[in-house]
Amino acid sequence: MTRCATVAIIGRPNAGKSTLLNAILGMHLSIVTSKPQTTRKRVMGIHTHGDTQLVFLDTPGMLAPRYSLQRHMMGYVDESLDAADIVVVVVDANMAVERGSVLDPMWLPQLERRKRPTILVLNKMDSLPVRKEALPLMEQARLSGLFVKAIAISARDNTYVEDLTAMLFELAPEAPFIYPDDVVSDQPERFFVAEFIREAIFAKFAEEVPYATEVMITEFKEREGGKWYIAADIIVERDNQKAILIGAKGSALKQVGETARATIEEHLGQPIFLELYVKVRNDWRNDRAQLLSMGY
Repeated sequence: MTRCATVAIIGRPNAGKSTLLNAILGMHLSIVTSKPQTTRKRVMGIHTHGDTQLVFLDTPGMLAPRYSLQRHMMGYVDESLDAADIVVVVVDANMAVERGSVLDPMWLPQLERRKRPTILVLNKMDSLPVRKEALPLMEQARLSGLFVKAIAISARDNTYVEDLTAMLFELAPEAPFIYPDDVVSDQPERFFVAEFIREAIFAKFAEEVPYATEVMITEFKEREGGKWYIAADIIVERDNQKAILIGAKGSALKQVGETARATIEEHLGQPIFLELYVKVRNDWRNDRAQLLSMGY
C-alpha cells in the first residue's frame, strides 16, 4: 500500500522555508535569498521515495499585510493550510531565543483552528551561538500539545533534514500517489523561469527595488538544435526604480540577466537566450486588475 501526504510549510519571512524545501528535494526549486518575503506564490515540490509521496507546498512568509499583494500572499498560506494533511512550521532558532518562545501569535491561531498533525522545525541551528539555548524551546514545543513532533535542524547545512523527512514519511496516511513518481512539480517551466529572474533581482539590489518588482514571461520558445528563446518583462512601480534596475548603460540589468540565465539553464538543462525588458506600472502592488493579470 502506498502513502501520500500534502505538506504545507509555513512560518515567518526568512525562517528558511524555501531552503528546507530545496534540501528535501535535493535541487534548487524554490528561490532563496537573504531578504525576507522572497516567496510570493505557493511553490509545489514533490518528493517520492519508495512507497511514499510527499507533496510540499512552500508558502510566503506569514505577516500582517500592508497592501493588496501581501493580502494575496497570505491567501496562498490559507489555501495551503486548508489543503494540507500535515503542517511543518519553520521557526528561526535565533529569533525564537531572542523572543524567549518558540510559539508565535502569527501562526498559532491558524494551527489551533485547523488541528492538522504538525511538526515544529527549529531551523538555523548552525547560526545559534549557544545551541543549548534551543533545549527549553524544544521542551516548550512538547508541552504545548500543538505538535506531534519537534526537531532542530539546519536546512542550509542539510543537518537532520533526513530525520525530518523520515518523520513526515511516518505521518503520511495510506493513499495513492497524486503524481507520477518522476515528477518534482506540477508548475510550468515559465513559473520557475520568472522566479529565477526575481531571485537574481533580489540578489543584486537593496531593499526598495526587489519588493516593487514582478516578472512576467512574454515569450518561451523551445528550439530544436539551438538555444531556447525566453523574453520577460520586469515590472516596477516608478521611473526611478526602472533607472536603478537598468543601471548605467544597462550594466545592472545585464548582471541580472547573466545571473538568471545561469540558474535557468541549470534548471532546464538547456542553453537559452534571455531578453529582459523593464516596464513601469504605477502602484501595481495595490492594483487589483494588475495583480490578477500577474496571476495573483
